[in-house]
Amino acid sequence: MNKVFLCGRLTKDPVVSYTQGERQLAIARYTLAVDRRGRRSEGQEQTADFIQCVAFDRAAEFAEKYLKQGTKMIVTGRIQTGSYTNKEGQRVYTTDVIVEDQEFAESKNASAGNTTAGTFAGNFKESEAAASKQSPANDAGDGFMNIPDGVEDDGLPFN
Repeated sequence: MNKVFLCGRLTKDPVVSYTQGERQLAIARYTLAVDRRGRRSEGQEQTADFIQCVAFDRAAEFAEKYLKQGTKMIVTGRIQTGSYTNKEGQRVYTTDVIVEDQEFAESKNASAGNTTAGTFAGNFKESEAAASKQSPANDAGDGFMNIPDGVEDDGLPFN
C-alpha cells in the first residue's frame, strides 16, 4: 500500500501550469514544510522536511485559487518516484507526493494570525472552501462558515 498523510505549511504559493491540447489539465506544485517528531534539546531548532506535492485537475485548480504561502494543510496522497536527465547530462531523481485529497488544517482567522475566534474544531473540505470566498457577512464568527445558497450539492462531502 502506498499512502501518505502529511500536515504542514506551504513554503510559498503553488506554481500552477496547464497542459496543452483539447482539454487543458491544471497541474499545481507546492512544497509542504512538515515538522519532524522528536525531542528537541535546549537551544536546538525544530527540524522540518520539505516535501514536494503535485496536484492535478480540480485539486490543482483548488490549490491555485485558495492556497498561499503559510497555509497549514493536511494532504493525503501517494509517493511517486521518477528521474530525468538535466541539461548537464546528469541523472536527477525525484520523489513527489501525488495529492489525492487536501484540506485546510486551521481556520482562515488562525492562519492570518488572528486566534481570537477560538480554535477550529474541524477541517474545511475543498468544496466548503469555495464558500469561504463569500462576503464576511457569511462568517458565523465562531470559526465556521455558513454555506451560502447556490453552492452546488455535488461538490459537498455529504448528501
